Amino acid sequence: MTAPDMRIEIGGLKMRNPVTVASGTFGYGPEYAGLIDLNRLGAITVKGISPAPVSGNPTPRIVEVPCGMINAIGLQNPGMEAFCRDYLPFFENYDTPVIVNIWGRSVEDYAAVARRLDGEELVAAFEINVSCPNIKEGSKAFGTRIDSFRRVVDAVRAVTAKPIIPKLAPQVASIADYALAAQDCGADGVSLINTIPAMAIDLATRRPILGNVVGGLSGPAIHPVALKMVWEVAGAVDIPIIAMGGICEAKDALDFIVAGASAVAVGTENFANPGAALQVLDGIEEYLKANGMSAIDELIGSLQT
Repeated sequence: MTAPDMRIEIGGLKMRNPVTVASGTFGYGPEYAGLIDLNRLGAITVKGISPAPVSGNPTPRIVEVPCGMINAIGLQNPGMEAFCRDYLPFFENYDTPVIVNIWGRSVEDYAAVARRLDGEELVAAFEINVSCPNIKEGSKAFGTRIDSFRRVVDAVRAVTAKPIIPKLAPQVASIADYALAAQDCGADGVSLINTIPAMAIDLATRRPILGNVVGGLSGPAIHPVALKMVWEVAGAVDIPIIAMGGICEAKDALDFIVAGASAVAVGTENFANPGAALQVLDGIEEYLKANGMSAIDELIGSLQT
């Protein structure tokens, strides 16, 4: 049987297949280059970039929990200028599109990063991390107040014609409302879900394990939650979805695609198995062949309810 057509498109972002990696779990690319063939991925989504360097939260910053992990890295990054100078040139050796996750503590921060990177040819698209504390509004996350969310998406849309993909926070009353707002503001797609707020306690000391006290839960524990939210969003919007949350094997990714996602991002599993994304890719292709499908489009949103 001829290999199925795995290509998908999000706005002007053309991916050879529907598998990318989740921001924050894959570094900036070079960290995994010696472990897997980066040219086989549909896209590479790099760790979040802000206007200025950020050192992150105090340690400990990661703790394993049943069926996943909690992280409180604190969005450590070198800042947009150092990223362009020290990391972006690496991708000249590859033909895999680069999605840059961007974030800030004000609407102006988001616009500044998007404006600076808009002129970089190697940047194919922006993922907008709206789960950051808004210092002007009592540290409420941009992604949990729809008015702030709209302002961020509008600000980024105003400074770039490249595809923009807001990454939705799960701790909201209706995630579909945020996806609709993203679509209304001109987003080319949405990605979901971000981590779920969580914490862990050391009973020996009766203190929080994480230096930041709380962090974000990821891994297999959140997969059913993410799956339900992807299904809800797929029924509400017309723009493509990049789904993530507990993808460890091909079945997890196939769940998301059947529920309505056009693409998937492998996250926490990268830490345990650097080859996970390519194994997921192989498994998706095998499923399509086994079910007589000639293209990934035949599977997207095929859930029968």
